[in-house]
Amino acid sequence: MRSERTIIFLVGAVQFVNILDFMMVMPLGPDFSVALGIPVSSIGAVGGAYTASAAVSGLLGAGVLDRFDRRKALAFAMGGLVIGTAMGGFATGLWSLLAARVLAGFFGGPATALAMSIVTDIIPAERRGKAVGAVMSAFSAASVLGVPAGLELARLADWRAPFFAVAGLGLLIAASAIWLLPPMRGHLDSAAAHPPLSELLARPVVRWSYLLTAAVMGSGFILIPNFSAYLQGNLGYPRDRLSILYLFGGAFSFVGLRLFGSLVDRLGSFKVGAAATVWLVGLIAFWFLAYNPVVPVLVLFVAFMLGTAGRNVAYGTLSSKVPLRHERARFQSLQSAVQHIASALGAFVSAEILVSNPDGSLGNVAAIAWLSIGVSLLVPICLYAVTRRLPPAVAAAA
Repeated sequence: MRSERTIIFLVGAVQFVNILDFMMVMPLGPDFSVALGIPVSSIGAVGGAYTASAAVSGLLGAGVLDRFDRRKALAFAMGGLVIGTAMGGFATGLWSLLAARVLAGFFGGPATALAMSIVTDIIPAERRGKAVGAVMSAFSAASVLGVPAGLELARLADWRAPFFAVAGLGLLIAASAIWLLPPMRGHLDSAAAHPPLSELLARPVVRWSYLLTAAVMGSGFILIPNFSAYLQGNLGYPRDRLSILYLFGGAFSFVGLRLFGSLVDRLGSFKVGAAATVWLVGLIAFWFLAYNPVVPVLVLFVAFMLGTAGRNVAYGTLSSKVPLRHERARFQSLQSAVQHIASALGAFVSAEILVSNPDGSLGNVAAIAWLSIGVSLLVPICLYAVTRRLPPAVAAAA
């Protein structure tokens, strides 16, 4: 069997492509909106199409993913993701782009669920915070390397080039990961395998965990899909410096994820997650409600990425300790569905609230900032509720 470090690296590489496929669309929004004649206020809907589709596939996958070797299931999901991403590069308007993002999301959701199930299978609970932080650092790597590279590629060529580049990279990394990952069938040996979903959902700790997921993702995606348009249209941030913004934000987040992972293992998910949430609430209030240009946008962006990293590691680690071994893929698949439903709702709601002003700026920004703050305040409550409902031995390491 491959070493834990090798498997975590391979899973992280798969996650890098999966996350980059989703992340690059939002910063490219102003570019393809001009090229395809899409209103700037609809960029959130393009991001929401991916998440809505991933939510549907998560619900469908919950009943079947635990019935297969995780490696083979991951290969199938990554293949579909690569095809959907490539199709995005051939879009000719809003509806064809939405269709491509729906296809990518339909396979991207199960890929995420399977990747996290693999990590949960091989890493003991007492060391899982560090491992989850390492896998989640794919998010930062996508910010540091992928998004800036995609933005520069779009600037030098056109907005279609990043879609084709990510599809090619995805094919290469997915093939390498599937070739090197060992067969993963241990969950199939359990005598209790494949209980009905109602048995999983009947447990209060599971329901609280899903509410936690919804609060984390929903509060973030009310704002995140609109960052690029807000920075350029409202704050006058230059388009040619967006890559620098994501480079620094991702670099600090990469370091932060590993630090926060170790802190979660030492202090517990509740303390780290609650502190990160308080940080984010204050930051959102300053950045979107009472912005003062004396604080550089770069500093605020880095601070947001760090706060998000801390909150995500805390909730991801805690959630990984909720399911039993034989139900991890279905739990993660349903969690993926909840993640994407909440993200889609956040994106679609913000698209409905925001308006495009004649000068190119976004209107009603304060409204989405208050909404994000309100949803964020649910996170510490849910972290506490999940922690106290775990078995004592597991809770001690949570």
